[in-house]
Amino acid sequence: MDYIKTDEGILLKDAKDFQPRHIFECGQCFRWNAMPDGSYKGVAEGRTLRVKKNGRDILFAGTDEQEFRDFWVGYFDLERDYRAIKAELSRDQVLKQAIEFGYGIRILKQDIWETMVSFIISANNWIPRIKATVERLSSHYGQEQVYKGETYYSFPSPARLAQLTEEDIMLCGCGFRAKYVLKAARIVAGGQVDLHSLAGMNTTDARAALLCFPGIGPKVSDCIMLFSMAKLDVFPVDVWVKRVMEHYYLKRDTRPAEIRQFAAGKFGALAGVAQQYLFYYARSTMGRFTSK
Repeated sequence: MDYIKTDEGILLKDAKDFQPRHIFECGQCFRWNAMPDGSYKGVAEGRTLRVKKNGRDILFAGTDEQEFRDFWVGYFDLERDYRAIKAELSRDQVLKQAIEFGYGIRILKQDIWETMVSFIISANNWIPRIKATVERLSSHYGQEQVYKGETYYSFPSPARLAQLTEEDIMLCGCGFRAKYVLKAARIVAGGQVDLHSLAGMNTTDARAALLCFPGIGPKVSDCIMLFSMAKLDVFPVDVWVKRVMEHYYLKRDTRPAEIRQFAAGKFGALAGVAQQYLFYYARSTMGRFTSK
């Protein structure tokens, strides 16, 4: 990982496996937004950052070297060799096509609590509405911070949300999911589940713990584990993933559980990374696949 300090922040050199549009538009995060200059601005765990592709380099504007190394390196999974991952997965011809399309995807390591709530909200929802709801929760109940004259808000803690009513949360756009968000907040704030301990569990045990939360099913639990705990062996199945897997691999209508089992056998420990390439490819091409 080669980088230099600049007046604006940190410049990551020759970042061939990092494309901001791929990372922030592949459905794994909801607090990063495209700016008019082509950069993306986001908030993560009380920090704000602007990320921009500069030729072959990536500018992380608004951070210093200490924060970059202590937080953003882990958040963007910068110490993982995605070139080797892509070479391994590209042995499969379908994935080779998907990887060429979304070559710059990296799996973010986000805050577990924020990821949990975001994906509870995602049930039967669409990305612009999810983003708007997460932003309203943050602006109403998160901590206000000011950076270079701009105000932004951290995601509210479990303790803060646990103090609210279901109606308070519903007014932020959560709809029927408000009761699940409130129950999750009270479970975590009350100490019944230590979310950070889940990251150290094996995938089976972590999934079982997450499935005990109301409003969390197999797809949401797998999203939480993939996008906040770096459990790359999970394979979340939504409508797009189901469609691409049935079209290219299974050739028939298939239950999500069967798809997950098939993916585990085919992609192994890298199933989650494979899922992101396939999801981004399927959703971006609007289901217009070309058979191999």
